[in-house]
Amino acid sequence: MNARTQVETPSVPVAADPNAYVRIANVTKRFGDFAAVEDVSLDIRRGEIFCLLGGSGSGKTTLLRMLAGFESPTSGTIYIDGEDMSAVPPYERPVNMMFQSYALFPHMSVEKNVAFGLEQEGVARGDIKRQVGEILDIVKMGSFGARKPHQLSGGQRQRVALARALVKRPKLLLLDEPLAALDKKLREHTQFELISIQQRLGVTFIVVTHDQEEAMTLGTRLGVMNHGRIAQVGSPSDIYESPANRFVADFIGSVNMFEGQVADGCDDCLRIASTELGCTVRAEPARPGTTGATVWAAIRPEKINITRRPPAGQPAAATAPENLVRGTVREIAYMGDMSIYLVQIDSGKMLRVTLPNVTRGRERPLTRDESVWLSWHGTSPVVLTE
Repeated sequence: MNARTQVETPSVPVAADPNAYVRIANVTKRFGDFAAVEDVSLDIRRGEIFCLLGGSGSGKTTLLRMLAGFESPTSGTIYIDGEDMSAVPPYERPVNMMFQSYALFPHMSVEKNVAFGLEQEGVARGDIKRQVGEILDIVKMGSFGARKPHQLSGGQRQRVALARALVKRPKLLLLDEPLAALDKKLREHTQFELISIQQRLGVTFIVVTHDQEEAMTLGTRLGVMNHGRIAQVGSPSDIYESPANRFVADFIGSVNMFEGQVADGCDDCLRIASTELGCTVRAEPARPGTTGATVWAAIRPEKINITRRPPAGQPAAATAPENLVRGTVREIAYMGDMSIYLVQIDSGKMLRVTLPNVTRGRERPLTRDESVWLSWHGTSPVVLTE
């Protein structure tokens, strides 16, 4: 089993944010004996795109549904703009929700779909026409108002659903896997369009997704969920470069993880003896560590150097090399912008290394079954205690 299934992640305590627009305070949601969300506290700032990221069953959609008012917390409180939402029904909350299926009315035109909510509220016909026209122009669908949903592409339907959610100018927009139905290229393009629209309108977005790249592209901040708890909250770079625990390190991107014991420390480093790695890991800067304590060193594939010879200053015959192992290339995947190498080191463990393809027609590329050396800088390992 890998770290994703092994590690039960405790909720990370989050200090109250004085600028919070949405405040989730010690919220738990139980279905019988099962806790879908457990003791979650989270502050979301006004005007940001906050992404809830997690695998299936992590509790992210249940948390979103409680924000929308479709589910009620078993315990805890949700505040929006300082108001307790406990007794506020969904239709009276300053919230709108865009569903994964888009849920467009098939018999209505684009304009009618977008206008539906305004008509239900009794807005004057002239105001409806103006507001619908404005929002369709913002999502670049102004010339498609007369079409029916079946006459649109997946990306166009996604924009219509977004326009319908935004036309009432909610204070908070909830998006449940909003780009899941789009192909990869369209999804990547639409991510930046969503950011542009959000910045233009200033609406607070909360996005639920299982797609890490989508979350890291869209999110001002991310909240990583595991087993109904918040494992870590931070900016995309914080989450990727400084994961709080093994679950986050393993869930976000690719990582090489090694178990070891703290050997000793010095003023500027921590040394970890790792039998499964077959070398000493030198981690900089120094981190707290009790000699003999079990820790894990996490190293991202792009931070590992791969060479045919050991780097200068690290002779191949070194009895106790630091941040240096020997291995054999077993698999190579050419991805266009980068190549992925699976290298089996002498201890038998497989490491993943990625290299950018920055030049065309590189001389003597590495081949399968070739002997190589792997090394990394002391600042590359992240030392984890849980």
